[in-house]
Amino acid sequence: MSQGFAPFYDVNRTYEDNYLQGPFGAFAEVLRADASDSAGSVTSVVAEVASDSSSSEVQGVQTIQAAQAQEFLGFRVNLPFGIPAGPLLNERFTTAAFRMGFDLAVYKTVRSRAWGCNAFPNVLAVHPRNADGSLVPGSAELDEGVLADTRYELPISISNSFGVPSRDPDEWQPDMQKAIAAAGDGQLLVPSFQGSRVEGMDREAYIADHVTTAHLVAETGAGLMEMNTSCPNEGHNRLLCHDPHLVGEITEAVKNEIGDRPLIVKLAYIPNDADLEIMVKETAGHGAVQGFSTINTISAKLVDANGNQALPGAGRDRSGVCGNAIRGAGLDMVGRLNAIREKLGLDFAIVGVGGVIRPEDYKAYREAGANAVMSATGAMWNARLAQDIKAAL
Repeated sequence: MSQGFAPFYDVNRTYEDNYLQGPFGAFAEVLRADASDSAGSVTSVVAEVASDSSSSEVQGVQTIQAAQAQEFLGFRVNLPFGIPAGPLLNERFTTAAFRMGFDLAVYKTVRSRAWGCNAFPNVLAVHPRNADGSLVPGSAELDEGVLADTRYELPISISNSFGVPSRDPDEWQPDMQKAIAAAGDGQLLVPSFQGSRVEGMDREAYIADHVTTAHLVAETGAGLMEMNTSCPNEGHNRLLCHDPHLVGEITEAVKNEIGDRPLIVKLAYIPNDADLEIMVKETAGHGAVQGFSTINTISAKLVDANGNQALPGAGRDRSGVCGNAIRGAGLDMVGRLNAIREKLGLDFAIVGVGGVIRPEDYKAYREAGANAVMSATGAMWNARLAQDIKAAL
């Protein structure tokens, strides 16, 4: 690894090892403090992890944020910033995120059944050709090949090739309940879920599986939830969010099941304004969806230095890329969603995701129209990112 900092998700370990033994780095430190003396030592350890920040500075940020708490989908949050679905595998990860000052924590996407993870490795460092490290949706580079290796350098971009693994509900439901209970004052746990398409399942059964999974999430006491439509559900890199009419059917059925709980839909990058507007009309326009989170990743062909497939195994020539490379695409989607929101006169929340690695990235997303902002890759490599943003405001 090119720098000394240890990400809280260890990319050199398997997903299973991370699930059972993680989190690592600063997240592990703050959990140890939480366990040893939850009444007094967490603040001091957070201050230690924050490098040169003193305890009084951390307490000052906490005081300011309590006075400036904001509303997000009917919930009070200190700062609408957190970590999206992906690297927060279970309650230990979400609790550590809360303790480090991330006030929104999205519990890793769950399913109605146990689901395996793609083979290791799942994460590689990704190096786009552009001088600023960006990937442009629709560019030739995405199909020609983007270099991926183990040279993890800042500003960081990585592959995301997990396949949306999930524990069995008998395991994730009680763990999710603990995660919800661990949120501090002005903090919010957001469960993520999706339906699972299996062989022989027709359209009605696929919709029903979303409803079943949403019901299981609601049983944990969750006050809101996020439905993932932005990972491949039917093979050939076809995303559910590319079918707005089906998403509309699913969200209506889910909303009928979960009642007044706000429902957020996670979207991939949608390049066409007309298609994006149809998605909004089919979901938020019918009152079934109260927010959109975007973007997930950008799909790219990943190659090693010799031009060969970088990730091993059939069907893994492409992977989602996240981190610094996708910030431009994320900001673009948020800005376009905001314009559609104003055009249609609708009231829905926008969560901006993608490439947030510095406080100024948070500000850029808010200025583009995001009601909340989240960082996965940036937070993995900088556990004090939430503190940095709060200190900069």
